[in-house]
Amino acid sequence: MTSQKTQSINLKIAVVGDIHDQWEVEDGVALKHLGVDLVLFVGDFGNESVEVVRAIASLDIPKAAVMGNHDAWYTATEWGRKKAPYDRSKEDWVQEQLDLLGPSHVGYGKLDFPAWNLTVVGGRPFTWGGPEWKFAEICQERYGVTSLEESADRIVKAIKSAAYETIIFLGHNGPSGLGDRPEDPCGKDWHPIGGDFGDPDFGEAISQALTAGKTIPLVTFGHMHRDLRHTKKVQRKPIFRSPEGTIYLNAASVPRIVVENDSEKLRNFSIVTLEAGVVSQVSLVWVGNDFQVAKGEILYERSNPVVQSA
Repeated sequence: MTSQKTQSINLKIAVVGDIHDQWEVEDGVALKHLGVDLVLFVGDFGNESVEVVRAIASLDIPKAAVMGNHDAWYTATEWGRKKAPYDRSKEDWVQEQLDLLGPSHVGYGKLDFPAWNLTVVGGRPFTWGGPEWKFAEICQERYGVTSLEESADRIVKAIKSAAYETIIFLGHNGPSGLGDRPEDPCGKDWHPIGGDFGDPDFGEAISQALTAGKTIPLVTFGHMHRDLRHTKKVQRKPIFRSPEGTIYLNAASVPRIVVENDSEKLRNFSIVTLEAGVVSQVSLVWVGNDFQVAKGEILYERSNPVVQSA
């Protein structure tokens, strides 16, 4: 029965990379024109940008989101709190964002989609990335999580509560294990150059899901921008295909809105096509003023899988 249900999953998914305050009414219209079934937001809406989150929460397309480190920019660290543009004793912009998203926020949780026999499970919210336990206070205060081991356990708990065997994982930063070169999906691209900057707790949870026999067609995230900090000669690799056939997508093409020829405003979305429960294509598309695709780049095709496991 599970196999039959998996085979029935056909979806067009939009993954919205790090927004960093670049979200407009036109983005929602563009998603409608693209005809997507599901929208996944990898976080970093802005520096605790409540109004951006409010606009996204009102989007009337099935969606799931996870918070990024910038979504707790003025709350999670001492230096951030000193720069906060609001009175934190009277307002809590982090909580406002969480309240606006409601069940759509899957950080340390999950969201079941019965129409597709599919569950979206979220990784650690507000992650900074890397093997060290950063942004520790917010994880402890908001979720009672005090270590990477506890964090992995929290994600695994969400996996176990999933209603469906087919799971899409959504994180802000990607999992460890995708390579240690600076151009790898979660590779460290600042000095000292190199090293796996993926989240080990996320990687461990995904590993346990695979061991438990879950079907995982897609793991998507952002945080590590496609343009590298140390060189302009190459870009970050957005795709990793695991030996199990899971597609890992880093959707952080930043800035996600650009202006060309002084008038043409282009906004990007990563589009994932799921056929019979398997990722058949991933592309990065740029939508123009007329809400048509002005240009695109195929990142992965199952019929011609140029991206292989490392």
